[in-house]
Formats: sequence, structure tokens, C-alpha cells
Amino acid sequence: MSESAKSIYFVDAHSNPVLVRIEGRASFQNSACLHDFVDEMLRQGKTRFVIDFQRCTSMDSTFLGVLAGAALALRKKDPPGSLVLARIGPRNLELVRNLGLHRLLTVDSGDTPMTFSTPSTALACPDRSEIENARLVLEAHENLISVDESNRGKFQDVMAFLKGRTEQS
Repeated sequence: MSESAKSIYFVDAHSNPVLVRIEGRASFQNSACLHDFVDEMLRQGKTRFVIDFQRCTSMDSTFLGVLAGAALALRKKDPPGSLVLARIGPRNLELVRNLGLHRLLTVDSGDTPMTFSTPSTALACPDRSEIENARLVLEAHENLISVDESNRGKFQDVMAFLKGRTEQS
């Protein structure tokens, strides 16, 4: 079984705030389903989210860019929404801080257990074409740059590559 196959997002879309629990690695391989879920929740008028990182083994810049995009969209709501990262470990917290996301969303490194009010649902990650995946990864990295301009230097090579890939379509 591949690493991405073992990684799952469990959600409780009926709670307020909406709860998401990450099991395994949060990465470009599985960020699309979280991106789509948050978009759908925003369409339904949900504006408060808590993501539980206790079982998140690692995360990459694409996943962090998806979080940044969600936080940016929530800030535009009237009144503004909220995105809380809960029970985040030291390594993942370091990644959040290195990219400046701690200034955009709330980080709660406490150990308060999260309970789902209804049985949680595992998100299904849709199959996407290579171009669709490249667009998502590009958008995620553009989000990171909009959060903190110093991220541009960190991701300029991947951005150039992805722009080339998406312009071919």
C-alpha cells in the first residue's frame, strides 16, 4: 500500500466548527480532496474549521498552500471565518511558521481531544488529470507566496515548472 493510500482525511461536516482529522501524510497526492471539501463547505455557508493534526505524520508545501487558500477565502467572508490547526506537533508547527501561515490562521498546539458529533466520514480523493493536479499545486504555491512574499524565493523553481506544465494544456 502506498503512503498516499494510507493517508486519510476524516471529516464531520455537520459540526460547528467543521472538523477535519488527518491520518498519515498530508501531501500533493491527497490535497485535492481537502481542497474540494473546503470549497463545498464554503458554498454551504460554513465558515469555521478545525483541523486535527495529532495523527498527521508529515505535510508538504502543496498541502500547506491548500490550507493557506482556505484561510484566505475565510478571511474574505463577512464576518470573517476561522481556520484552527489543533494538536499540531513540533515539526509540523515549524513548517507552518517557516511559511508564515501562523499569521493567517490560528495554531492551537494544546492536547484537547477532538470529538466528532456524528460519525466521521473519510474523504474520497477524486482522480484528477496530470494538468488538473499541476493547476492545484500551482494555485497552492501561489497562495503561499500571497501569504508571505519571502516564500517566492523558496518556490520559484517549482512555480516556473508548473506554469510551463499548465500552459501546455
